Amino acid sequence: MGTTGQLSTVPEPKYWHLRTVLLRAIETEFTTGQILPNERELSARFGVARATLRQALDQLELEGRLVRRRGIGTLIAAPRVGVPVNRHEEGWPGTARSQSWRIVDCTTAPATPQLAKALGVAEGATVHTVRRVRMVQGQNMATESLHVPAAALPHLPGFRAESDRARSVLRQLERLEVDGESRSVELGVAEAGEAALLERPPGTPVLVMTTQYAAAGRLVAIAVSTYRADTCKLTFGETGLVEVTPVAASSEVRSAS
Repeated sequence: MGTTGQLSTVPEPKYWHLRTVLLRAIETEFTTGQILPNERELSARFGVARATLRQALDQLELEGRLVRRRGIGTLIAAPRVGVPVNRHEEGWPGTARSQSWRIVDCTTAPATPQLAKALGVAEGATVHTVRRVRMVQGQNMATESLHVPAAALPHLPGFRAESDRARSVLRQLERLEVDGESRSVELGVAEAGEAALLERPPGTPVLVMTTQYAAAGRLVAIAVSTYRADTCKLTFGETGLVEVTPVAASSEVRSAS
C-alpha cells in the first residue's frame, strides 16, 4: 500500500506527456507516409524545449509510430504488418513454402549446458544450428536460430559448404513427421548480432518466439525467432499454439543461441 501511494505522487515526465499529445495529433491530423513538421515548428507549437521533443519523438519511433529518413525527415509509419507464424501458413522448417526465409549460416558444435538442457540432450552432444532471416515486404523482419540435435538427423550427409549443410538440415527436417509443437512468446531486445541482421540498432524491441518441435515422441528441434516489435504483429491463426511461460524458463534457450 505504501509503495502504491508513493508511485501515485510521481509526476509524469514532460516527454511522456508530450508523447501522448503527439500521438493524438498523429492519429487525427496525419496519414501514413506524411512528413511531420520540423523540430523548430513542433517545439513552438507545443511549447516545449527541443530536448523534450526529441525524447518524445525517440519514444514514438521506438514504438513504431514514426520513421526517420535521412534527407527527408520524420514520417508517419505504416501500420504493423501481420506476420503468420503458424505451421499451416508458414510451414514446418525446411518446407518449400518457407521461401521468405534466407539462410545466413549453419554451424555444427557441441551443445552448451543451456542448450543441452533445452533440447534434452547430453552436454557436449553435437547440435546443428541454422541461422536465417525472414523477409516480409522486402524488409528483414525476423531472425531465427534453429537448433537441431545431430541424433535427430542420423542420415545427414557431410558437406563442406555451410549453405549446403544448412539446406540439407532443413530438407531432413521436412521429411520428419511432426507430431507435436508448442510456442511461447516474450518481449525482448535485439542483441548486437540480431540487430545487425535486422538492420536496426542494438536494443531494438523484439518479440522472441520459441518454438519446440517433436517427432516420434521426442524433441527434434527448437527455433528461437526474434521479430521486430516496432513493425510487425504476430498472427497465429487457427492452428497456432501459444504458451504463456515464465521469462526465466523461456530465456534459457535464447541465451544458448
